[in-house]
Amino acid sequence: MYQPLADALRPRELSEVCGQEHILGTGGLLRRLIESGHVPNMIFYGPSGTGKTTVANIIAAKTQRKLCRLNATTASTGDIKEIYAQLDTFLAPNGVLLYLDEIQYFSKKQQQTLLEYIENGKITLIASTTENPYFYVYNAILSRSTVFEFKPVTPAQALPAVQRAVRYMAEKNGVTVQAEDGVLDHICYACGGDMRKAMNAVELLFAAGKPENGVLKLTMEDAKALSQRAAMRYDRDGDEHFDALSALMKSIRGSDPDAAVHYLARFLEAGDLPSACRRILCSAAEDVGLAYPQAIAIVKACVDSALQLGLPEARLPLADAVILLATAPKSNSGYLAIDRAMADVKKGKAGPIPRELQNVHADGTGFEREQGYLYPHSFPNHWVRQQYLPDALVGTQYYVPGDNKTEQAAKRYWDEIKGKAGT
Repeated sequence: MYQPLADALRPRELSEVCGQEHILGTGGLLRRLIESGHVPNMIFYGPSGTGKTTVANIIAAKTQRKLCRLNATTASTGDIKEIYAQLDTFLAPNGVLLYLDEIQYFSKKQQQTLLEYIENGKITLIASTTENPYFYVYNAILSRSTVFEFKPVTPAQALPAVQRAVRYMAEKNGVTVQAEDGVLDHICYACGGDMRKAMNAVELLFAAGKPENGVLKLTMEDAKALSQRAAMRYDRDGDEHFDALSALMKSIRGSDPDAAVHYLARFLEAGDLPSACRRILCSAAEDVGLAYPQAIAIVKACVDSALQLGLPEARLPLADAVILLATAPKSNSGYLAIDRAMADVKKGKAGPIPRELQNVHADGTGFEREQGYLYPHSFPNHWVRQQYLPDALVGTQYYVPGDNKTEQAAKRYWDEIKGKAGT
């Protein structure tokens, strides 16, 4: 019977698990809990292929509990009731360890039902999720569980496991392996931190290869063909999507063009033009803003060009836009100004609009009042002193010019004009 390589080489000891040193290394909290034999309800949070299921299997073996597996995408509350019925029988003398994969797909009602069965401790829950549990898991379950984050496996951490997989497959197939330089390293990088993908890549290399005189050559050409698109973690509705958006904008704000282009490349590889375009447009106004006002128009033109061209050519104007923003002077004075103004409006700090600023639609109807508006263009330098803010806000300053040359030049100009008018 066929057994996937990832399953055949699944670690059976904590020391064999790739990565996760922060929780499974010597002195790691999860390791100490497992070794103590007193395992609480837990939630394993992290991307696929990082060892969540493997560690649950090891816990079941260490604590001598029956392991029951359910996937929240297909399981029902009836399935949980069936597991509960096994308690205190010869089927589960030491209690049950319930491994519930993708718990985020359980509705709130289903999670509440689950809560009833883990309250007395006879069922120990290990739930796994690729989404942030603090957003998707019912608070009552969170309060009764310990959350452990599983991180993507680094290429260096993956290499020993990939080497072991090659040795295993060579022995299984009775061949001697000759791997071109860089092949195994390429597999480690291309798996994107997912060990299941790395194992699958090794298995496919052996399946595609043709031994000659008992020697199987693993070529870089085959390795690249099997990973034409690197196993980039990206989900338009998940954490990776929003993390990538955040990283793109923060790299632009931090004036790092290399990092900004890298995160743009992630969106391009995923084919998600709209998300990247929205974030770039936002950054032009929020982070560059008045330090280089022309950037907004230039970036808008780049975005329009990208959307009209489509991929792969869209990468060109978007790369130009990202590099322009990352290397441009920065100012968030406009962002701060509008936020301060909106905060006052939300607090009710407004008041009547000064009469001289009101519309003249009532004039000539018998309800008109002397408006007294002074038309700035009728005065020297197109400016005249008069009140614009409501009475309750006179003297309030929302906009503070940034320290860049563009805003400072504008400040100097108006300081001079308004100073002359005041004399």
